[in-house]
Amino acid sequence: MAGLSASCISAFAGDTSSRPYTESRASLSSGISKPAHGLRSAHAEIDTEHIFGFSMGSDIGKPGEIEVEFENVGAFGKRSGTYAAWAGLNQAKFTLSDNFRIAPGFALSGQHINGIPGMADHRDVAFSGAALELRYKLVDRAVAPFGLTLHAQPGWGRIDDGSGMHIEQYGGEFAALFDRELVKDRLFAAFNVWYATGVTREIATNLWRHDSEMQLQAAMSYAVRPELVLGLGVRYARAYDGAGLDRFVGDAVFAGPTFSYATSKEIGISGTWQMQVAGRAIGDHRSLNLDQFERHQALLRLNLHF
Repeated sequence: MAGLSASCISAFAGDTSSRPYTESRASLSSGISKPAHGLRSAHAEIDTEHIFGFSMGSDIGKPGEIEVEFENVGAFGKRSGTYAAWAGLNQAKFTLSDNFRIAPGFALSGQHINGIPGMADHRDVAFSGAALELRYKLVDRAVAPFGLTLHAQPGWGRIDDGSGMHIEQYGGEFAALFDRELVKDRLFAAFNVWYATGVTREIATNLWRHDSEMQLQAAMSYAVRPELVLGLGVRYARAYDGAGLDRFVGDAVFAGPTFSYATSKEIGISGTWQMQVAGRAIGDHRSLNLDQFERHQALLRLNLHF
């Protein structure tokens, strides 16, 4: 949504127009239930936040916990030419109470673009912006049938993650993160609603534009072993011209496998690789939407707990 370019929501864009900063997005530390028969007690400490790939669980960690996160989002492939874009969001997360967490961070981005109509050839890596993530756990899944956490992330950007253009961008992403334990200590499900919006000035032309995006995300994950969780994620993304979902310009559906692996109690790795399986850009009758989105989007995340 990128996104903020989140997540999810600007490494999620690949056209020449700037998109809101939405990247936003395996921490395996907060205990919420007793272990099932045959599983070590460590499995009761699964934190659902990062076991769903791009989708997010409702857990935010324990009060007093400090976590450093390195999140890398890659976008690959257009209809012709060579296209690869990378966005990295680096955060320090502070869980201040049972319900509230704050996470300041800074972003880096890089692009390798060559021979794509409507996009300038570009190859560079640069500091691209900063963001402040705020999360409030409204419903605790440990005492309720499901969990619900509200997410807000205002951000500022100086580089468009999709094109590498120099910009001045202000925006934010907002989300409702639902999850539920379907089979005790084994099977988990998540559903997210993401909205991202931003205003962008292109430095070269001094023109301002407004963009927004909405994503519906769903995922299921299964604990194969106490330290290993595998699953499948699906996302439906809609891109708009205008900050308030004003003029629909195209959509896309992505699907792919997810994983989360705890190498220790202090270190977690998670990620996903998703392919565009359906989509359409307004005014283009060809299959898939390769104007606003890419053929493939991938995520790799490293979490360190202190």
